[in-house]
Amino acid sequence: MAVGLEESTRKVWEQFYGPNMGYVEAQYELYKEDPEAVEQSLREIFDSYGSPDWLLRNKETDLATSQTPSEFDVKKLTSAFKLVEAIRRYGHLQADIYPVGGHKEPGSEEIDPKTYGLTNEDLKKMPASWLWDKKQSNVENGLDVVETLKKYYTGTITFEYDHVDDEEERKWLFDLIESGNARLELSKDDRIQILTRLAEVEGFENFLQKTFVGQKRFSIQGLEVMVPMLDQLVEFGIDDKVEDVLMGMAHRGRLAVLAHVLGKPFDRIFSEFHHASNKELLPSNESKRINNGWTGDVKYHFGAKRVINNGDTTTTVTLANNPSHLEFVNPIVDGFTRAAQDERSSKGYPKQDVNKAFSILIHGDAAFIGEGVVAETLNLGGLPGYSTGGTIHIIANNLLGYTTNREDGRSTRYASDLAKGFEVPIIRVNADDPISCLSAIKIAYEYRKKFKKDFLIDLVGYRRYGHNEMDEPRTTQPKLYKEIDNHPSVTHVFANALIEKNYINNEEFDNITEKVQTNLRDIYNSMKENDQINSEPPYMPEILRNGLNKFETAVELETLKKLNKDLLKRPEGFNGFKKTEKILKRRENALEEGNKADWGTGEALAYASILKDGIPVRLTGQDTERGTFAHRHMILHDTETGEKYCPLQGMEDANASFDIRNSPLSEVAVLGFEYGYSIQSPETLVIWEAQFGDFANVAQVIFDQFISSARAKWGDKSNLVLLLPHGFEGQGPEHSSARLERFLQMAAENNWIVAYPTSSAQYFHLLRRQSQLNGRDEARPLIVMTPKSSLIRSERMASAAEEFTTGKFKALREQPNLEVKNDQIKRLLLGSGKIMIEIEEALEKSDENVNWLRALRLEQIYPFPKKELQDIVNELPNLEEIVWVQEEPKNMGAWDFVDDFLRDLLKDGQKLRYIGRPDRSAPAVGLPNVHKFEQNLIVQQAINLEGGNSSARN
Repeated sequence: MAVGLEESTRKVWEQFYGPNMGYVEAQYELYKEDPEAVEQSLREIFDSYGSPDWLLRNKETDLATSQTPSEFDVKKLTSAFKLVEAIRRYGHLQADIYPVGGHKEPGSEEIDPKTYGLTNEDLKKMPASWLWDKKQSNVENGLDVVETLKKYYTGTITFEYDHVDDEEERKWLFDLIESGNARLELSKDDRIQILTRLAEVEGFENFLQKTFVGQKRFSIQGLEVMVPMLDQLVEFGIDDKVEDVLMGMAHRGRLAVLAHVLGKPFDRIFSEFHHASNKELLPSNESKRINNGWTGDVKYHFGAKRVINNGDTTTTVTLANNPSHLEFVNPIVDGFTRAAQDERSSKGYPKQDVNKAFSILIHGDAAFIGEGVVAETLNLGGLPGYSTGGTIHIIANNLLGYTTNREDGRSTRYASDLAKGFEVPIIRVNADDPISCLSAIKIAYEYRKKFKKDFLIDLVGYRRYGHNEMDEPRTTQPKLYKEIDNHPSVTHVFANALIEKNYINNEEFDNITEKVQTNLRDIYNSMKENDQINSEPPYMPEILRNGLNKFETAVELETLKKLNKDLLKRPEGFNGFKKTEKILKRRENALEEGNKADWGTGEALAYASILKDGIPVRLTGQDTERGTFAHRHMILHDTETGEKYCPLQGMEDANASFDIRNSPLSEVAVLGFEYGYSIQSPETLVIWEAQFGDFANVAQVIFDQFISSARAKWGDKSNLVLLLPHGFEGQGPEHSSARLERFLQMAAENNWIVAYPTSSAQYFHLLRRQSQLNGRDEARPLIVMTPKSSLIRSERMASAAEEFTTGKFKALREQPNLEVKNDQIKRLLLGSGKIMIEIEEALEKSDENVNWLRALRLEQIYPFPKKELQDIVNELPNLEEIVWVQEEPKNMGAWDFVDDFLRDLLKDGQKLRYIGRPDRSAPAVGLPNVHKFEQNLIVQQAINLEGGNSSARN
């Protein structure tokens, strides 16, 4: 019992003395038989404080002094200890957490006294203090202890926290539960307010069901209490002056959360159902202001923002947009949250304040255990580069996954069991008991606030209809749905409980529900009919059509030299690894006349100059600190102390944070996190690097559903950069290809930039241009094919100082060291990346006259530089053919994307040819000698006038 409660109890019983004590004792005995038989004021005292404390003290003394070792079986006491501990550990097996479905464990022998050889009489003989150190006035003996603990652990709210290793956390939860303070005691007004909220939620769903018959909405019915739970979390955040409350959830209950928690106007939601029974609906002008991109999405995928002003502070509540890929929004929301917590205006790592923002993730019971991204996201929660000070998780437990029963959907007893591996405390709660549900929310919030860790609430309810409202669940779960059909809603369950307590009457409840329906009918009836339905397809914003050449990215030589010098400085006494320091020392004169800066130097200078401009940078990925190909070395390790030092964080001229992190061995969650970070912090240059480009395959959902299409669907703007190592080196099918073709296949409406730079200066200008897009309407993601070990230190990738100090990124780049006379050109050779460097090397070694050849490197494949290329073609009066060359198989790489553009450039008599590998199912061969033969053949065909294959569509 809490200290304050003990003091309060003592003061209550001190009021009674002399003959009054006898009267109170008699009344207490009567109260135990029938509480209603006792006068109300005294009954309320017994309800709150239990047995008179002097009575409890006397009984405990009598019990303790009446027992001797010979009279009392010590084994029974030991068994009683085991029973008490079993209730704590296994009480959840008998908990009343299922509104329907009857999933209690039969019998639950673990908490049955008979299992331990005990009877009620045995337990009554034991003083409570022998078994339990929580002093409660209504607990007199061992049987009272057992019954009290069962009340705490087997009621409509139950707990699992034995898997949490930290002693302080376990003790905090233990004390909260066993002091009797876990369940809230709410006033009459609070209860009526909750009932009103539940009526609003249910009334909204019923109105949609009647008004938009047969349309999908994935209703919240069966889990209506989720709305007041979220209300409570938002209220806690406002009270604590939290700046951002960030939420992610799938479809179930989304419309109700949008309407009630996010404040999305009802008429806006109604309009998104489109065809009503008798009219097309137009929302009010105010509602129309919500931005949904230009192509839009179905109504139950949209998110929303709500700004709440509270005096001198503002709290923004955000529900993330989310497609049908359910749990993949989880890391995105955590990325939002970390970005909202980080302060990035000064050099070094960002300064994180976990009290500025917190996240709420609402999961499906089948998806939580079934989708691996959940485990990946839970793992991020404890990592320094990704932690958010704890996420509050709620499983919206339907007892079903579409039509699949739990026995077929998971191998664990509970959907929430996955969280145990990450030491996340778990509360399971009956969705038909709003008070227990709100109690769970308060515990989760206070735990997160105190321990900065995740917390999970398994909200056990049901779904009133099928997977959606057009689905018939009685086909696959007839028994369950027979029970659901006869089960009252939580609104009616809670209303009946308040009516029994005389808090409200039936007429007042009817008034509450009718008021909800009247309000919704009035909103619906006031909406305008849309007589002029616009069926024209939407278009992207005009600003995305504008070119990217307006951004100046060159940096003065003296500035670059100063930055380069600073990057070579070390803290006093720092013991760098000699081999690494020797490599980095070579960069010292890279910008001097006659020297060149390699890829790693160009990248470092790009970041340094961006930081000087006051733009924060976040760079993450597997082994990114050193670099997969040992070229980056942006985190140095002291060989004596192991301490880390980042030269980009120690620069004198850094005016923003540089956040570089090695990520866990994950793609989908970390990429989702970085995407979320870039959305929430558009002023930051956020970069994710794959260890090898094909590792990005694992994150395909994030590319497909979010990065490539989120702006068109929902209006979300991201400036995320993806570095994907790509190139065929004879090492087999794996890690050769970053699957360039997939990004080009998704390229449309200027949704992103796909680039394949072949020099350090090109990379420098590309990154600097991307940093200048930050926060602008022109912003879009950047996909970069980056070099691997065979090229990353190549002199042919290095650039002289003037290439950094003049010019800008070139979408089309002339092949180096190739003399050109336009009137002699018969072949225009085009290609991207590594193959063009190998062609450069071959031409340099060749004695053949190639005055018939002009070669261009396509360094920005999308948006395709069609006008620039057209201008070059127009300069070649004797051109006979345009040839595309690539090292990827014909059905991969850029060929299928560029051929239409190239075909449009052809004039009469000109041909389009392809040089490269034929169509293949695997990206590359497995034998190095076969690869080398094929690669050489491609190069020779490219520089031989007769080489190449005509396009099949020519």
